[in-house]
Formats: sequence, structure tokens, C-alpha cells
Amino acid sequence: MKYLFLFVPLLFLFSCADAEHSQVTNQEDYNKFLVSSPSRTTSKYYELWNSKIKPDSMQLTSFGIVASEYSRYFQNTGDIKYLKKAEQALERAVKIAAIGKTGYQRALARNYISQHRFKEALQLADSARSKGIDIEEAQSLLFDIHMELGNYEQAGKYLDSIKNMSQFGYLIRAAKWNDYKGDLDTTIRFMELAKQEAEDAKNTSLMIWSYTNIADYYGHAGKIKDSYNYFLKSLQLDPENAYAKKGIAWIVFSHEKNPDEALRILDSVTKNYSAPDYYLLKSEIAAFQNNEMKSLANLDKYYKALQNPSYGDMYNANNASLYLEETGQYEKALKIAEKEVENRPTPNSYDLLAYSYLKIGKKDKALEVVENHIAGKTFEPNILYHSAEIYKANGKLSKVKELKEELTGAAYELGPDMANKIAKL
Repeated sequence: MKYLFLFVPLLFLFSCADAEHSQVTNQEDYNKFLVSSPSRTTSKYYELWNSKIKPDSMQLTSFGIVASEYSRYFQNTGDIKYLKKAEQALERAVKIAAIGKTGYQRALARNYISQHRFKEALQLADSARSKGIDIEEAQSLLFDIHMELGNYEQAGKYLDSIKNMSQFGYLIRAAKWNDYKGDLDTTIRFMELAKQEAEDAKNTSLMIWSYTNIADYYGHAGKIKDSYNYFLKSLQLDPENAYAKKGIAWIVFSHEKNPDEALRILDSVTKNYSAPDYYLLKSEIAAFQNNEMKSLANLDKYYKALQNPSYGDMYNANNASLYLEETGQYEKALKIAEKEVENRPTPNSYDLLAYSYLKIGKKDKALEVVENHIAGKTFEPNILYHSAEIYKANGKLSKVKELKEELTGAAYELGPDMANKIAKL
């Protein structure tokens, strides 16, 4: 990602700080969305089809519909049990299907992606692709999986195979590809085209998805007001959208430096939404407030949630980061990082490995990982910061200076705590 302030003198940056942190949110815009109630996890539609499933049932249509409902409940509640129930229904559908098996294989592969079971997802996707049915859908899925696995050359080929500038599915994947390449302007252009396709089709679910994703990209580009407006637009269509509320909370925290209000927003979300990573964000904000008790209480909620074995490897990266930056359990972090590199050799996984090596005192090995697997292959600010630390430990100060200049424009993405750390590089 190229930042606007790359060569701007620091004195000018500091003089613009007040303008950069101007107020963009308004409680009157979103307060009505904070009064939420538990999401419904049943419906007459679900009950009708679920009632058709008996022991040793062969009701194929029922399994597919029930799985879809479980997936929807997972999206609405963050409760892992619904994702696992969807998995069970889809596995049964794959087992008994004679007609339409490839569709169920792709659905199960997407379920596995949500669980970070990427290699299993790839096996299913390859099997579905080999049947020669619904080729474009198969290639789209294979792009998604290869991006998650860090197989970028293969992913690029699959993206080329589905190129169609009037197809929503192609446009969002082209946006993701350009984000990976560090071309944020092109990323946003593709997402704007995808958003327009969703609006023209009047497809509410695609509109919501488009709005939250383009809001993220606008935030990365420093267009905070645009980011805020699109999070609001998604809430107008789906008042319970936890991700959009989280996005607004981040703007309030990172851009406006208002941790109390950010926590008020997040507290309203976690009453009825149970994804563990929300507790991590609340812990980070409380730490910024120097409220150690609240920070630890939210970390405790996170750890307790992860005692559920259903989460599997979904939060490996989060756990490794906590061990590296909060608890000092560096050997534990190293073991997780090694597992992540084996499961999905992406720059993100290699970053965990390199930073683990740095923390246990193996700065040479850390530098080797950076130079072979990270440098020039990612533009994620957090990874660039870790790389700068590793370069500094190895005396490569010109590299540190180069990354420090780039990181200066990434303060919003990294959060308020990181500004001082970047300055000390």
C-alpha cells in the first residue's frame, strides 16, 4: 500500500494532526442501532425442513436448506455451534447426494474456509472442479482458497479464468487481488463497481457485504468519513450487523481517540454476539485507557470462549500475537507460528514465525524469514512494523527508515497505541 504522506516532513504531519483526527461520527446516526435484541435462531422455514430429517434420513434437500439456515444463524450470532451444525448437515448432504453433489461440496468447502480448514477445503474444491460442472463457480472458489493458502500464482490464474467486468463475483475478487498487490486505488475502484452491481440487482445481502467491505477499504485509504457513511448504510439494511458496528467503534477509537464511546458501541454488540475477537478489541481499548482490570477481564472472556474445541485453528494467529505482545509466552507463539506456516504459508503466517524468532533471541533467523518470505510480498502495516523491528535488531537501519516512512501513514489502521512505537523505530 502506498501512503500519501511518504515524503512529507514530520513537522507538517504533526501540524495536521488535529485535522486528521476531526470528528466524523455522530451518536444520533447510530444510537438506534445499538438497541439490539438476540437474533432469532429458528424460523418456520427452518423448522419445516429440519422436521424432515430423521435418523439415517435421505432427505437431501432438507440437509442443504437446514445447513444454509445454520450458516445464517452463525453470521447473525457469532456462535460457533451453528457453523459446526451447518458442517454436519453439509457433510451428510455430500455423502448421500447423487445429483448436485458438487454444489454441496463447494458449500462444505466454504464452511471449512470459515473454520480455517483450508487444506480440507482445497480437497473438496478440487473434487468439485474435476466434475466439470459449474466451472466458473468452481474456479471462483479455488481462487478464494489459494489466496488463503498463499498460493498466489495459482490464485492469479483462477482469477484470470473468470474475468468478467459485469460479474459481482469477479469484481470482488479482483478487488481482493489488487489489495494483496498493494494497489489500493484499483482495489477501491473494483469494489465501487461491485457495489454498483449489487445495487443495480437490488440484492440486499450483496449490498450489505459491499458496503462493509468498501468501508474497510476507504478506511485504509484515509477516507474516514466515507468509511463511516458506508458502515451506516449497511446498518440501515441490517440493523444487527455486528461487523459494521465494530467498524464504527474502530473509527471512534482510532480516528477520534474516544475509547469510552468505542467501548459503549462494542458493549452493545457483545450482549448478543459472541465472536471471541470482539473481546480482544475491547481489551485493547481498555488497555489504551490504562484500565488494566477491564482489559484483563476481556482477555479472560476471550480465553474462556476458546476453551470450546469447536474453534479449532480459527484463532491461532490471534493467540500467537497475544503470546508475543501481551503474555511473553514466546515458545508457545513459536509453536503456533510453525503450525500456521505449515497450514497456510502466507506472509501473515511467516510474520508470526519471524517475530517469534526475534522474541526468543534468534534475530538472524527472524531476518532470514523476512527477506525470504515477507519483504515485498505484503503491505499489511502490522507486518511491516514487525519487519522494521527485525531490521533494527539486525542493524539494517536504512530498511528501518524506509518502513518507518511508510508506516507513518498507517496510524489509523494500527491504532493509537502504535504511534509512539513507530516513532521509536
